[in-house]
Amino acid sequence: MIKLTTNKSLYKNLVNNQDNFSDRLTMFLLHFAFILKEFKSKENNKKLQELYDFNFRQLELSIREIGYGDQSINKKMKVYINVFHGIISDIHFWNDLDFGKKKEKLSKFLENFSDIEYLVNYFDNFSDLLSKNNLNSYLKSVSSH
Repeated sequence: MIKLTTNKSLYKNLVNNQDNFSDRLTMFLLHFAFILKEFKSKENNKKLQELYDFNFRQLELSIREIGYGDQSINKKMKVYINVFHGIISDIHFWNDLDFGKKKEKLSKFLENFSDIEYLVNYFDNFSDLLSKNNLNSYLKSVSSH
């Protein structure tokens, strides 16, 4: 997911031409939400829960490394988890939405991005790619923790 999130073409149309932690985190959360949406099933539940726990544990550690105190970390984590669950809710029926609705959904989370149309097409393609693979193909390089 980090490789997907660091794709330079995703950030080519930033309003201020400079991405920040929040932009990259939102892009990461969007990719993660699409992965969870696509692979949600009884046989994947345990793996997806472990991936969810791992990702948010790593996010918390990253925030700690930046130097935030415990109280700030708790507030930030609550915000990030709420944003993530908002993304999941908004993309749940992604494949049933028309282009305009998809643009509207992404715009809520990507305020710093000027070319939302490009990102709608990107996530349409990403969703299609996910549907042609299985969860293990995305986890093969992730070691178990």
